[in-house]
Amino acid sequence: MTAIDHLILGQVLDIHANPFDVEPDGCARHIRRGAILVRDGAIHEIGEAEDLRAAHPDARVTDHGEGVILPGFVDSHAHYPQTAIIASWGKRLIDWLNSYTFPEEMRFRDADYANEIANRYLNLLLTHGTTSVASFCTIHPASVTAIFAAAEQRGMAVTAGRTCMDRNAPDGLRDDAQSAYDESKALLETWHGRGRATYAITPRFSPTSTPEQLEALGALWAEHPDCPMQTHLSEQTDEVEWVAELYPSKKDYLDTYEAHGLLKPGGMFGHAIWLTDSERDRLRDHGAALIHCPTSNTFIGSGLFDTARAVAEGQTVGLATDTGGGSSFSMLHTMASAYEIGQLTGTALHPAQLLWLATTGSARAMRQADRIGTLALGSAADLVVLDLASTPAIAQRQARAETIWEAVFPTIMMGDDRAVVAVHVGGRLFDTHKGEWAFPDASHSRPLNPLISDSLGL
Repeated sequence: MTAIDHLILGQVLDIHANPFDVEPDGCARHIRRGAILVRDGAIHEIGEAEDLRAAHPDARVTDHGEGVILPGFVDSHAHYPQTAIIASWGKRLIDWLNSYTFPEEMRFRDADYANEIANRYLNLLLTHGTTSVASFCTIHPASVTAIFAAAEQRGMAVTAGRTCMDRNAPDGLRDDAQSAYDESKALLETWHGRGRATYAITPRFSPTSTPEQLEALGALWAEHPDCPMQTHLSEQTDEVEWVAELYPSKKDYLDTYEAHGLLKPGGMFGHAIWLTDSERDRLRDHGAALIHCPTSNTFIGSGLFDTARAVAEGQTVGLATDTGGGSSFSMLHTMASAYEIGQLTGTALHPAQLLWLATTGSARAMRQADRIGTLALGSAADLVVLDLASTPAIAQRQARAETIWEAVFPTIMMGDDRAVVAVHVGGRLFDTHKGEWAFPDASHSRPLNPLISDSLGL
């Protein structure tokens, strides 16, 4: 069956330029009554709704009314196996791992449990408007298979990898250098590039990997340079001190990765708060990405990431929930936390900058900005639709807005899953309020959801 063009109507907010490079007010176009034409799962055309409806009279129509259409949110650092332990009380990083994370990750040796959590997690993401994520898994191959299979079922672009640890972890969660290499390679060869799946080489962090394991994973990355690599760096001061004790011959924390071939474009370093000037320079010069995890950094008491400084010195910066050290699945909540941390570090981030970090910025950090996190023509039609009056408190503030940025900012600061009206994944509509897909696939000709116009007799 020939695919049917799909017109998605609403307020279109297209942040087409980096708002850290140009004046935020000039980085975007806002089409008050706009439309996006989706063809074969990709964005084909953007314009005024009236014009596109006239030009494409046979297209299926989804009308979101006053809803604001943005690229789907992109979460560039998360731990889906920590879904069930999110918001656990009262621990800093090392105690968090030992008390909550490692016991929970043990459960993922059970493939049925891994499948249950993977499906629950991706449904939570969709409900909160996130259409792509980079997630750590566990040491168990079944945990990787579970998240990629669940993502494939939903058509989501997910990046994930088997977490590797060969020391300072409990029995049942340790591997060795060779098994880390072998099992990561097998999973990579199975999943990387299959549909929308991207495999990430994933050492948890230097304290849980020996130099031999980091060397093996660096070799694997050299063999597959189109894969990303994800890990942690300088999250807490006691962690930095621990790394210095474990790697006395290295000049700093970053050198534990750099010396083993794990610092280059495609490297995604979560947190990166307590960096030396030398580390900052090398991260920038090697084209790696820093991933800001604001809710996690405050919840676990790690410190304050200075977004403005990082951007000003030329770093690639993504934004992430860091579920479940992060205290929310919501990128709206994450943006609000990033704003508050920005205030504490001396810079009030503009709404355009926050939205850009949660979409294109994170996609750039993952080296996928040509496919996700943007409304550029040819990009995947992964979209989030926001209600800017989702609660009485937000509605009364939004009613006074004089610009689109004033209108959207209350939702950034106070919004939650109630603000997310719908998401589209590859053009396919997921009604977040009903928790169901509107129609089975992009070529299905019969609308099954009242949001879809049936005026054309489809």
